Amino acid sequence: MTTVLLVIHLMIAASLVGVVLVQRSEGGALGIGGGGGGNFMTGRGTANLLTRITAALAVGFFATSLLLSILAGGGGKPTSILDQLGGQGTTTSVPATSAPATEGTTTTGGTTTDGSATTDGTAAPAMPSVPQSQ
Repeated sequence: MTTVLLVIHLMIAASLVGVVLVQRSEGGALGIGGGGGGNFMTGRGTANLLTRITAALAVGFFATSLLLSILAGGGGKPTSILDQLGGQGTTTSVPATSAPATEGTTTTGGTTTDGSATTDGTAAPAMPSVPQSQ
């Protein structure tokens, strides 16, 4: 079904391009198609016919585009990635990495490498490190 609809869509697209290129230009548009051409398709009736054919092909193009998009979507309900996780839980664990020694790490006896001591003998909190670009 999709293949047949796609072939029809491509035929409509090619026909639409052809019909638009056959029409006589009314503006300057880089000078293409407006001048010369003799009496080829210059009548008012031909212009109306080409306009109607263009409109019909455009409607067909939009219709096949919509049908192809509906078929490609599968017609299913939109799902969330959280629904796909299901029973796996919502929390994720991040593996701990060892931070390089910075100022403020404890040496021995409750003092820090920068010389500041804590009141209860525990280490002072380490200063935050700035991530380095790679």
